Amino acid sequence: MKILIVDDEEMIREVLKEYLQAEGHEVVEAIDGVDAVEKCRGTDYDLLIMDVMMPRLDGLSAVKEIRKNKDVPVIMLSARGEEYDKLFAFQLGADDYVTKPFSPRELMARVGAVAKRSGIGVERTMRFEGLEVDIAGRNVFVDGEKISLTPKEYELLFYLVKNKGIAMTREKLLYEVWGFDFYGDDRTVDTHVKTLRSALKEYRKFIVTLRGCGYKFDA
Repeated sequence: MKILIVDDEEMIREVLKEYLQAEGHEVVEAIDGVDAVEKCRGTDYDLLIMDVMMPRLDGLSAVKEIRKNKDVPVIMLSARGEEYDKLFAFQLGADDYVTKPFSPRELMARVGAVAKRSGIGVERTMRFEGLEVDIAGRNVFVDGEKISLTPKEYELLFYLVKNKGIAMTREKLLYEVWGFDFYGDDRTVDTHVKTLRSALKEYRKFIVTLRGCGYKFDA
């Protein structure tokens, strides 16, 4: 992946760069939020690792600005681990939130998990009758017509498609799609499945309910 590390602490950038490059990723550095916004204007990244507290422009404001034009996964880093800070970051669309100090190995695991949820590195387009799922481009077409989904509906569909034929419990879907820091219950999954099925029209049939368990994509 091509990953942008955004942190005003050079030592943290260097440590993360070393670990990420050791796993084969291409790494670009930014020293603050303003630098990150500028770098994202001219380049597409597969993932952002963004510190929260930075001079000139904080990480949350930078993510908000970048997300106006780029739908890129983001892992937030912060010395603040209060529940309010995490919830606010997730409301802005953060895919994960890591509290400093952290283990670089744990962060690498989280990078892999976010990449998996976001469909990075998997087959670009899958077709199931009239349903076309472009995971890398984050596009879904029903009988040739592009449909609009919420970010979580996209992620839920992509995760089910990537694991087609495999039974998924509601708890597993909550963990993989919403993250282990999500504050909610499995009714969230049912609600999103309902709206997702409505958007898929006749191809709602591919999302099968497993009574007493959860769901699977069966096509």
